[in-house]
Amino acid sequence: MTRKKRSYKRQVVADFKYNSAMITRFINRVMKCGKKSTAESIVYEVLEMLGEKTGKDPLAAFQTIIKNVTPLMEVKSRRVGGSTYQVPIEVKHDRGLSLAMRWIIQNARNGNNGTMVTHLFSEMHDAFNNTGSSIKKKDDTHRMAEANKAFAHFRW
Repeated sequence: MTRKKRSYKRQVVADFKYNSAMITRFINRVMKCGKKSTAESIVYEVLEMLGEKTGKDPLAAFQTIIKNVTPLMEVKSRRVGGSTYQVPIEVKHDRGLSLAMRWIIQNARNGNNGTMVTHLFSEMHDAFNNTGSSIKKKDDTHRMAEANKAFAHFRW
């Protein structure tokens, strides 16, 4: 336990176009080397493309994507005696959002050729349709938690 003061979560200012704090968090995750205007242009272009492709409001489509990718359970390592167990735990809301955004951006960055806009759009469109790498990662996480359900009594 540290002796420092408790750290508090900073409130994120809502973005100017959609007035959503979740989109601001996503833009900050996409941002590299402090180039926020570049990250904003990428995310806004992808959201416009999603709105056209899905026929829904871009903000509603984005919220659906995040909801589809957010995990409900994950495993954490607990050392009991001499053994390490993978103990399934429920994911808190903030951590679930962070994991979902991280997985989407990570899978978009792993694309081979093309721009970040095309990779991010394809990954988000797949997540909207409950397919793709991010959904597979969520399913793998849930499957791992389900397989280790026997060790749930080590949770504390």
